[in-house]
Formats: sequence, C-alpha cells, structure tokens
Amino acid sequence: MTIRILSAIGDPDAARAVSSLLHQLPDAEPAPAVADSAALLDALARAAAQGDGTPSAGGPSAVEALPEVVVVHERIGPAPALELIREVALRFPAVGVVLITADAGPALFSAAMDAGARGVVGLPLGYEELAARVQAAAQWAAGVRVHLGGGAEAAPGPAGTLVTVTGAKGGVGTTVTAVHLALAARAAGRSVALVDLDLQSGDVASYLDVQFRRSIVDLAGIQDISVRVLQDAVHDHHTGLGLLLAPEEGERGEEVDDRAARQILGALRSRYEVVLVDCGSQMQSANAAAVELAETALLVTTPDVVAVRAAKRQVRLWDRLQIRKAEDTTTVVNRLTRNTEIQPPLVAKATGTQVARTHVPAAFKELQPCVDAGRMQDLDNRSTVKQALCALAAELALVESPAARQGRGSHRARPTLTGRKRKAIAAGAASGPGTVPGPVSGPASGSGSGSGGRFAGRRGPAATGGTGPFDPAGPYEEG
Repeated sequence: MTIRILSAIGDPDAARAVSSLLHQLPDAEPAPAVADSAALLDALARAAAQGDGTPSAGGPSAVEALPEVVVVHERIGPAPALELIREVALRFPAVGVVLITADAGPALFSAAMDAGARGVVGLPLGYEELAARVQAAAQWAAGVRVHLGGGAEAAPGPAGTLVTVTGAKGGVGTTVTAVHLALAARAAGRSVALVDLDLQSGDVASYLDVQFRRSIVDLAGIQDISVRVLQDAVHDHHTGLGLLLAPEEGERGEEVDDRAARQILGALRSRYEVVLVDCGSQMQSANAAAVELAETALLVTTPDVVAVRAAKRQVRLWDRLQIRKAEDTTTVVNRLTRNTEIQPPLVAKATGTQVARTHVPAAFKELQPCVDAGRMQDLDNRSTVKQALCALAAELALVESPAARQGRGSHRARPTLTGRKRKAIAAGAASGPGTVPGPVSGPASGSGSGSGGRFAGRRGPAATGGTGPFDPAGPYEEG
C-alpha cells in the first residue's frame, strides 16, 4: 500500500529533517510540506475536490484523492496545532493525523488524542518511532476508507511477521536454519516469503534447487513496488514458499541499500504472513536494516570458541551501530552434542543475548544427501535436525505448537515411558507417600542442562563438578 503523506511544518529546517526521514519509509510518497495551517486546509480541500468535483470529503472518490497521513508540527501557525488537528479530523475524517512535539508527556498525548490525532512523535525525531506512528495512522485511514466505500482494494499495510537469521560467522548453518523455519511455517498453512539478503554469496537457491533469472536487485531501483512488480520478482517454489533470491553476480548486491531493503521488506510484509530473511554473516546496510526492522532477530552459532567469539563481536557491532540491543536478540545453538564443552548457558553469558530453548543437534549425516542434491525440502521428517528446527519454529510462534495441535507433547516433551520407567514409578508409589522413589528420567528438553534430555549430562570435568576449561560458571574472556 502506498502511503501518501502531507506535512504541515513552518520551520524550513524542521521540514527538511522530517522530509528526509519520511522518504526513507517503505511505500511512502511524501508531498512537499506546507508552511501554515491555512495552506494545509486548502491543500486537503483541493485534493477532495479533485476526487469528486466538490470540496467535500464525504464521497468515496473524494476520500481516494486525500493523503492517508498528515504530519503536523507543534509550531505550525497561525492556528494552534491542536485546533488544526481538530479541524482536519472534523472535515476530513479519513485522514490520519500525526503530531510532532517536544512535549510528549501524558497530558499533551491525551489532548492530542481528544483532538483527533492518531499518533504523537516526540522530538528529537527518530526513524523507528516516526515510521511506527505513520504506518499505524495509514492502516487506520485505510480501514476508515473501506467503511466509507473508498479504497476497498487497499491493502491493510505491513502486517506480516519479519524474522531475520544471521550467522555468527560463515558455515554455522544460517541458511539451513532459515530454509527449514520457512518450510515449517509454510507447512502450518501460513503464507511465507524467504528472502536471501546474503547479497554476495547467498545460497538459498542452491539449497532449494532453484534457477530463476530475477533477484532482489530487480526491485532495488523501483520507487513504488506494486503487487504485479513483486510477483514478477518473487519465485513461486513448488513447496509454496515465495523466494526472493540474491543476485547471481555478487557485485550487484551493492545496488540494494538500506532504503531499498526497507521498501522491499515492507512490500513483502503487506502480502505474506511470515517473511524470513537470510542475512548471512557479513553486515551490510541492507541486512542491517532488516535486523533493525525485525520482530525477531536470530543469531546462529555453533558451540565452539571461534563461533561464540564471532557471535559476541556481531552483537557488539549491532549495539555500537544502534541496530539492535543484545537483550533483543535470540541466539540459536546449532550442532550441539552431549560431549560439547561449551553449553548454551555459557553462550548466553558470553553474548548477553537470550538463547533459544530449542537447540539443534549435530547430525550432518542426516543432512548430507539433501545438501548434495540441493533439495533441502526433501529432508526426512524423522530427522532430528528437522524436528529440532520445527520445534524452534513453534517456539518463535511461526507455527502452532505441536503440543497444542496434536494434544500431546512434541519431541521436546516427555517421552513415552518404557517398561523400566513404569516399574520404577510403580515401586515409588507402592512404597508410600513418605518414601522417595528412585530417579526417573525427566522430560527430554532438548537442552544440555536437564536430566534425561537428549543432550543431558556433559562428560568430563565440567560434568563431575570440576572446573573444566569452558566452565559456564567461570568468566568468559575474549582473547
């Protein structure tokens, strides 16, 4: 959905600053700013008149001609900003108004809402806050226009869930993780787009046996990405995934900058319920923008010193560049075994991130036939890797939880009791409530910390109480 924006800002410097941010918004069409309240009302009246020949905003054709969003600066004149907002809301009810103010306190916020504003943005301006308020106002305006009979075919705006998958370094399983999360979400009945933003060395096409002449570069120079243009660039895979691939010529990846990435991802989110982005391991402006916009940012690492240090560097880089905070990042531990010295608690401590409860086991023999054939979608459902990644998709709310869907636990829930376990439980029950039964295996949690889990009980000094070289309780220092 294209968002037409009209700004009312008296200060030329402030108008330039706001216009610069608005031009970065996906699908935005900012008009030149007007300098005062009278000019704003005249511009809206002319737009309504162009729709049906009268200066009324009540007819469907008049509604279609009006901008979706009006941005009002607090220092607009001659009419006070709140009075102007009230006038716009009364005369043009299908226009969402956003107020820019230095005082974003509760009192002014309440007054602005009473006047008819759909959002308040505080000064100094930030891209994320301005984008969120403008997009929310545009969605509200689109809904109002549907009820008024105008814009019935307008899309409701960005609504899809954006998930990025980034590797701590090359070779940790980033693309395999992204592909199987996308396949799991699609198998649950959701519409899914898989985007390869590893622009110089993306392998999504190789893993899914795809040869397609178009790539994300074909969308980079387009200002208004229509549904038709998006369909031409996205490959409809036989699995049901929509694939937006990296360019065959890696040097062309430079054509996709952060602004193009924001616009492309916004267009995809307006059409797909889930947008999975493979960001590779090298940070560029395009995939940095994706990580910044994402609801969920995954960082894939393996449980070895080199990969964990790389993950720590990646998290610090994001924090320095104000892309994403460590606590807002979820780390996925791949290729975990019961004998691995570095366990998930140490990864969490070293990186400062959250660690996903689901860990992916090391089972390359299961993957190798599919990797060699370039058909990752053919991985057997009994594969422990596939089961773990499906459980990770459920943990991230990309699919319905298997326990909720089937009425029983998933592969991470309590396993079926064997005869020996049933006898142990029966013996404990028969001995009476005052005695403690023998040890019984607990739920298979898939982590390395619980007893009875798939990766339970590390061997060696760390498992027997000694302080091994990678003791999670000890300090982790890089160097």
